[in-house]
Amino acid sequence: MRRSLLAGVLLAGTVLSPTVAQAQDAAAPTDAEIIAEMRAELAALRARVDELEGRTRAAESSIAVQAEGQQEIRTAIAEVEAAPATTTAFKGAPQVSSDSGWTFKPRGRVMVDAGTISAPEGIDDGFGSKLRRVRLGVQGDMPGGFGYKVEADFAGNEVDLTDAFLSYEDGGFEVRAGQFNNFQSLEELTSSLNTSFIERAAFTDAFGFRRKVGVGGQWSGGDVLVQAGAFADNSETLPDGSRSYDARIVFMPKTSFGQLHLGASVHQTDLDDGETVRYRQRPLVNFTSVRPVNTGSLDATGEFGYGAEAALISGPFHFAGEAFWQQPELVAAASDPTFFGGYVEAGVFLTPGDSRGYKGGTFDRIKPSSPVGEGGFGAVQFNVRYDRLDLSDDGIVGGTQDGYYASLVWSPTAYTRLMLNYGHLEYGDAAVPAANGDRDYAIDVVGARAQVDF
Repeated sequence: MRRSLLAGVLLAGTVLSPTVAQAQDAAAPTDAEIIAEMRAELAALRARVDELEGRTRAAESSIAVQAEGQQEIRTAIAEVEAAPATTTAFKGAPQVSSDSGWTFKPRGRVMVDAGTISAPEGIDDGFGSKLRRVRLGVQGDMPGGFGYKVEADFAGNEVDLTDAFLSYEDGGFEVRAGQFNNFQSLEELTSSLNTSFIERAAFTDAFGFRRKVGVGGQWSGGDVLVQAGAFADNSETLPDGSRSYDARIVFMPKTSFGQLHLGASVHQTDLDDGETVRYRQRPLVNFTSVRPVNTGSLDATGEFGYGAEAALISGPFHFAGEAFWQQPELVAAASDPTFFGGYVEAGVFLTPGDSRGYKGGTFDRIKPSSPVGEGGFGAVQFNVRYDRLDLSDDGIVGGTQDGYYASLVWSPTAYTRLMLNYGHLEYGDAAVPAANGDRDYAIDVVGARAQVDF
């Protein structure tokens, strides 16, 4: 650049030379004055060149800085684009998910029960109420097909662990380790959020079905579901020496009539020496402590049970029924008694477009076609049930309970329910006699529940 400027100066000098000559002729300056003037002009030009070169270097430096900044921005954008995207969906509560396979969702439920019991004199009756369930927990998935669920119940001023397990799923196969519901009974495995009545069928509670610590797996292929597991006992009783083994198979095709469910289960428990079993049950509702049917404690080395299940969902109608036989293996008995429990029920939705939910071998959440909040009334369902429990056999007289139930269920949304139940229960050879000594009597129950879950 400096050479270019000097060349320009010389050119300018050549062009200006005639003018200089004329000036010499006019003013006749001396040669020394002319040389001094040219030197001054040359110095000024050199200073100008230095200034331009400084500006050029500054501009080049600024361009380099800008390029470096742009590269940093591009790198940051690439890192953001490469990071897993996070989305939030609402499924009763916010569920956070990422592209990498992580999900996290808080969960919980609140169930408030109230009602009245009308029983013979000498048996607990009158008004009762209870916080039936107050649960809080979390659940989600992890990369690689893993999942988790932890939930505790805070009702009754106590903290009881319900579900607490890790799982792994690959296609139609899933394995769980921790505490969860073992594999027996459609009614037992259906969540309390989705049952037709405020309490499950009598035999599920009477025969001690509950969550246990263990390892279990299931395989689902098309219309077939196979489940099996080995368990200890519930976490609140551990450590103890009991062991149980459960298996269940379900055939669940969708037919021209609707969703069909056919199932069977088998159950074996081994007990330590000196342990006992006891089978008993309340009259429909949980807010009473009276248990009119009760075998008392029986010395046993184990118990064996087996059951059958059937259900059909066809539009607004549904049918369900189960039978279960429980055989305690008594220590000092010539033969072991066999106790029985079972039920049949039918229901219909009174609101158009609604049907009972079904998923994975159990009844699922009701999702109203016109929920409250979206211009609708929600879903209204009417159900009836006959429930039988027989705890008398082979010298053991625990009594019989025959329940005739009706329920009205209103689901304003998929996550809220109001339930009204009526039950007429007839007892024979009841373990708890009336005040007059009578062991054959009837109890009438009205129970209501308000529930919300997320």
